[in-house]
Amino acid sequence: MSILRVDHVQIAMPVGSDAEREARAFFVDLLGFHEVLKPPELAKRGGAWFESDSVKLHIGVEADFRPARKAHPAFVVDGLDELLAKIQQAGFETDTTQPPLDGYKRAHDFDPFGNRIELMEA
Repeated sequence: MSILRVDHVQIAMPVGSDAEREARAFFVDLLGFHEVLKPPELAKRGGAWFESDSVKLHIGVEADFRPARKAHPAFVVDGLDELLAKIQQAGFETDTTQPPLDGYKRAHDFDPFGNRIELMEA
C-alpha cells in the first residue's frame, strides 16, 4: 500500500457569489488555469474547480473562512517574473523575498481572499 500521487489541492474562500467571481478572475485571468464544471451534487455547495495541464485546484466555500497565510499550494511556473508583474499590476500582494530552494527561484502571492500561493520556477 502506498500513496501514488496528488489528485488535487483544495483551498478555501468565503461565502458569496462575488467570491466565486473574484476566484475566476484571479485563477483564470491571472494564473492561467481554466475552470472545469463541478459535479452537480457538489456544485450546490458553491466554490469552483480549476485545472492546468497538470494541476487540479479546488476552491471550497467555508462559512467561517480565514485565509491560509502559512499553509499553501506551490505551483511550478514558467515565466515567474512576468507572472509576478501581472499579479502586481492587478493589485495583488506578492512577496519576492523568498530564498531559492533546491534550484528554484520562488515567490509568494496572495489570492483575492488572502490565501498564500507559492510560485516556483526552475
